[in-house]
Amino acid sequence: MSILKIFGKILLTILTAILIIIAIAGIFFGIKGYNMYKNAVAETPFEEKVESIRSDENFVEYDELPEIYIDAAISAEDKRFFEHNGIDLLAIGRAAFNDLRTMSFVEGGSTITQQLMKNEYFSQDKNFERKFAEIFAALDFEKTYSKEDIFELYVNTIYFGSGYYGIYDAAIRYFGKTPQELTDREAVMLAGLPNAPSAYSPNVNPELADQRMKQVLEKMIKCEAITEEEAAEIYNT
Repeated sequence: MSILKIFGKILLTILTAILIIIAIAGIFFGIKGYNMYKNAVAETPFEEKVESIRSDENFVEYDELPEIYIDAAISAEDKRFFEHNGIDLLAIGRAAFNDLRTMSFVEGGSTITQQLMKNEYFSQDKNFERKFAEIFAALDFEKTYSKEDIFELYVNTIYFGSGYYGIYDAAIRYFGKTPQELTDREAVMLAGLPNAPSAYSPNVNPELADQRMKQVLEKMIKCEAITEEEAAEIYNT
């Protein structure tokens, strides 16, 4: 038997062993994550959580949000938001590849629904158990609530930096306006903040906030939400 054939068999054995380990780990953390999700929802059912969020006097409904803000947030955070069922398999696959390549959690692949579940039910710890929990919760949540419901719940609870939670608070504190009164530039800037709110806060680093807004505009162009001309007009306003 040639050296190449021996090497090939050894490599195949190693790869098979790695895949078996990954499968076992997936089952293990999947079960733990499922139990975490069930316990969290048993303690605070979806209906109770949603009612609590919507009871805020400054809650902003989906129809009250500027269209440019909706397009910007979806382009920046979850471009297939209206197409998936709570999880984006393409994004998860890409994130898993990058995580394995760097041997760290450099990319999450979380949808807006997953982010909502993580923020409202689970910790921010980056581990497989919590990741599975948020996936199970997101799949379940989307069975009951519409995309519009999910988006408005998300933007009314997400952190925008500088101690501001929710789109209403962020619009008032950063720009002295209600969400409906935001200019296109202001709306796009707010859409980019939740990615790294402490770093991109206009109060902390206006230059980084401006750079992030430019990134969001580029994503909107790729998603065909706006044209290059419209992006340039918004940026230079």
